[in-house]
Amino acid sequence: MAYTLQHLEDKEAFEACFDLMRVLRPHVANPVTYVEQLVRQTEQGYRLLAAWDGEQAVGLAGYRELENLLYGRFIYVDDLVVRPDLQRSSLGARLLSAVREEAVGRGCAHFVLDTGLHMPLAQRFYFRQGLLAHGMHFTQNLQTENQA
Repeated sequence: MAYTLQHLEDKEAFEACFDLMRVLRPHVANPVTYVEQLVRQTEQGYRLLAAWDGEQAVGLAGYRELENLLYGRFIYVDDLVVRPDLQRSSLGARLLSAVREEAVGRGCAHFVLDTGLHMPLAQRFYFRQGLLAHGMHFTQNLQTENQA
């Protein structure tokens, strides 16, 4: 199937993709705070690429360009989601390929993303896309229940 890829740039487009993003990020429960956060993230360089089937978004890839001593300039993929009934349709691969091309066009040295250790199917998909695991991602929650 032919999908149209287009970057989303306004609040209305972000809101239209809320339900699809919740497939990946179910903890994001409020569409208003979701849109507000995406606006903040876009001010920091985040871009959201959508795959459209007519008037409906069926896939999303959120990414940003960063630079550090480990990778130099690189594209980091924050979010990659495809509507569940279209998974295994190569749409995720097409979205990743488009973002990878963006990284090459920007002269980035690396293409980086994280996935959960509890997601073996996603890991297999990323391996098939030429991505290799180079480490573990460590996090610490800095908010206590009293601060939340």
